Amino acid sequence: MKLLAFETATEACSVAVYVDGEVHERFELAPRRHAELSLPWAGQLLAEAGIARSQLDAIALGRGPGAFTGVRLSIAIAQGIALALDRPLIPVSTLQALALRAPAGHDQVLSSIDARMGEVYVARQVRVDGAWQQQGEEQVCAPDAVELPDGSRWFGVGTGFAAGEGLLAARLADQLEGVDAQALPRASDVLALAVPMFQRGEVTAPERVEPAYLRNNVALTLVEQQAARAAKQG
Repeated sequence: MKLLAFETATEACSVAVYVDGEVHERFELAPRRHAELSLPWAGQLLAEAGIARSQLDAIALGRGPGAFTGVRLSIAIAQGIALALDRPLIPVSTLQALALRAPAGHDQVLSSIDARMGEVYVARQVRVDGAWQQQGEEQVCAPDAVELPDGSRWFGVGTGFAAGEGLLAARLADQLEGVDAQALPRASDVLALAVPMFQRGEVTAPERVEPAYLRNNVALTLVEQQAARAAKQG
């Protein structure tokens, strides 16, 4: 099996190639450089792996939620390659890929990404029989609106736990076994989820892939932005 993966939904840019169990990856904190880096890295990684694009079986991608431009970029790049090669796509939740950043031994993970404007993207991920499953829906909400089931214990990963001076981590402190607020999703984690999906035949035609923006209004107007800042300061 040979897969190429992109994850650009956050300030991190990451590309990875999977070839019969071996993974090659590029990862860098590169705000606003995702478009510049992604395709060159893909070419370099394919060369390192010793395969041509035509040998790929599918293209995997982090489909969000995350930064609007980053999510749109990963989908556009993956669609372009997949359409050119007549290959399917494997869209993977960025929040589920982020859960793989939790230390070994933690089977209940709360993934969260800073959504800006006083909100976080968040989802609960649970490992069942070695496979990750999402519990409930992905959400975008204020940190103080996030709820966990009573009596449950979780490990928190992602920049959402650093947002708003750590409000989410403070609110859920009694139910968190630990937090890694610096964790960012990686293309290698997208691959870890995409490989079994491909084996199960869970692939999607390129033109049918939908981004997970979660927000109904992706871009606020200047007036709305000013009102949000004023409300936060007040």
